[in-house]
Amino acid sequence: MTSITIQESQLRITEIFYSLQGESNTVGLPTVFVRLTGCPLRCQYCDTAYAFSGGKMMTLEMIIAEVLQYNCAYVCVTGGEPLAQPACLPLLQALCDKNLNVSLETSGARDITLVDKRVVVVMDLKTPDSTEMSKNRLENIPLLKKTDQIKFVLCSRGDYEWACDMIKLHQLTSYAHILFSPSATQLNPTTLANWILEDRLPVRFQLQLHKILWHDMPGH
Repeated sequence: MTSITIQESQLRITEIFYSLQGESNTVGLPTVFVRLTGCPLRCQYCDTAYAFSGGKMMTLEMIIAEVLQYNCAYVCVTGGEPLAQPACLPLLQALCDKNLNVSLETSGARDITLVDKRVVVVMDLKTPDSTEMSKNRLENIPLLKKTDQIKFVLCSRGDYEWACDMIKLHQLTSYAHILFSPSATQLNPTTLANWILEDRLPVRFQLQLHKILWHDMPGH
């Protein structure tokens, strides 16, 4: 990891909050979320458009101090697209150095080569119906660890079939855990669950727990 310069030591932050993890392999666990501002993608189903702009500048020291006040073992760095800010890399390192369980939610459009290896990477592969499939950086796939996760947000049967093809074509199960999520209001969850069972897919079906509990209220 390169040394942290003065310019790199600040990030634009939309919010830092404490809640239950709503997705991924740690779903249900109390987690501190650090949501970075900004994203180069515009997925048609995006539910965090409020993080595209605004936010406030915070130093690494300020961010770490706010995270630690919750006395929580799990931290999720999310966005927007966290890796759009270069200082995300030293932030991830600093959080790991505090012996926290750190995860990174990334769109898969940015290079993950320099992400601290202690971080659990939860990486999207954007489907055709997301309207941002062209942004997928497939070079990231071989960089994933066995503890990492690849997430597909599915909007239709076409998206589902595309995801199945991607799993086979790139042998994704040999790199990371696979997560299938239905896009809210676009794909019935029961329908997706039945497809997974019918095809005996080695994937984890997931719903967004925070939306079930808090109906997508800000700060959860």
